[in-house]
Amino acid sequence: MTGIAATWRRMKHRYNLFGTKCENCKGVYFPPRIICPNCRRKGKMTDEKLSGKGKIITFSIVHAPPEGYSLEIPYVLAIIELAEGSRLTAQVVDVKPDKVSIGMPVEMAFRKLLEQNAYDLIHYGYKFRPAK
Repeated sequence: MTGIAATWRRMKHRYNLFGTKCENCKGVYFPPRIICPNCRRKGKMTDEKLSGKGKIITFSIVHAPPEGYSLEIPYVLAIIELAEGSRLTAQVVDVKPDKVSIGMPVEMAFRKLLEQNAYDLIHYGYKFRPAK
């Protein structure tokens, strides 16, 4: 693999879900933190690649997407608790909104988030889908 596209794909945080782990209390945080919220400066934070596996804690069905985003309406926005314990907000895809439930196991998938037509830039990010 060569070229600019390959360089971007090799960047550690570009297409992976990374958080940080405190070596002192073993807490895992997303998004990454510089200082542990429990240990403060006593903790040593290290990069932690997250599994991308989790479950839905709560969710909402959205009927009016933000301008510029190519989303099928309605779509599901959920708070996901990752297997490592951190929580994050993400869109749930590949499932009809009426089939989503609290406690549903999910896994991360990278998908297109936004396309800027003026420059033909495509922004990618994480979304979640039902776990296989």
